[in-house]
Amino acid sequence: MSGLGGTRLPAAILFDRDGTLVRDVPYNGDPDLVQPMPTALEAVAAVRAAGIPTAVVSNQSGVARGLLTAEQVASVNARVDELFGAFDAWCVCAHGPDDHCVCRKPAPGLVLQAAAALGVRVADTVVIGDIGADVGAARAAGAGSVLVPTDATRAQEVEDADVTAPTLLDAVRLVLDRTANRA
Repeated sequence: MSGLGGTRLPAAILFDRDGTLVRDVPYNGDPDLVQPMPTALEAVAAVRAAGIPTAVVSNQSGVARGLLTAEQVASVNARVDELFGAFDAWCVCAHGPDDHCVCRKPAPGLVLQAAAALGVRVADTVVIGDIGADVGAARAAGAGSVLVPTDATRAQEVEDADVTAPTLLDAVRLVLDRTANRA
């Protein structure tokens, strides 16, 4: 599946953390630095109001690089849950880019893990993220995707994305409205 596929609501929406849900603070291990991205709180609330499970899929290579600990990542994730309400699943890759794991985006592992944790078919999920690795992971797993570009998003990543949206709320509206527009 590329883009959004089908006309049904997804069985789950999987969000990237840094740059998508919260401002990207490189290798953040401090919960006090967590700030929601514009429209992110509204976007997640809209998904939950539609009864769709949510998960976070996040690369955290700072652990492998020795720049932060798994405990610090967990404390930042807990702060995200405090701000947004608890996500149904958290799937985190703590490997570095040279580890050649199957979970580090753009590999499909985190998307597959999240779908399994939520008990849904991966083909019925949508990944929303801010960089090409998020879209790549969705494609590799067979999920839909929406790219929400930020200043960190490369022009080629925007060009390669099947679906883009200017804000996270716009992305969620695209996903939620596709059934209303085709029904």
